[in-house]
Amino acid sequence: QVQLVESGGGLVQAGGSLRLSCAASGRTFSGYTMGWFRQAPGKEREFVAVISWSGGSTYYTDSVKGRFTISRDNAKNTVYLQMNSLKPEDTAVYYCAATSLPSSSWYYEYHSWGQGTQVTVSS
Repeated sequence: QVQLVESGGGLVQAGGSLRLSCAASGRTFSGYTMGWFRQAPGKEREFVAVISWSGGSTYYTDSVKGRFTISRDNAKNTVYLQMNSLKPEDTAVYYCAATSLPSSSWYYEYHSWGQGTQVTVSS
């Protein structure tokens, strides 16, 4: 298992940007595929983006393509989510998670989760 701590959330106006960070500790971070998910009030947890262990492969849900960028720095045991052109519908608690699979957009295939960071986008 790996321990994950998210940071970087906050309140931003529509059209603004935020960068989320997820710091990992514990077992070898570079061996895990990392994902970002989000959950809005009253809604199910939703896949946002995933990055392979090497950083060479990424995948995004359609609603964030062209606006969000996932990246990782294995030397710093950290994964990032750069969010640009934010919209009110991006408002949610954002979670990072780790999986041993090569890639996945299914939350139940992730074994380690952070506590989440709130992102609120005002119109």
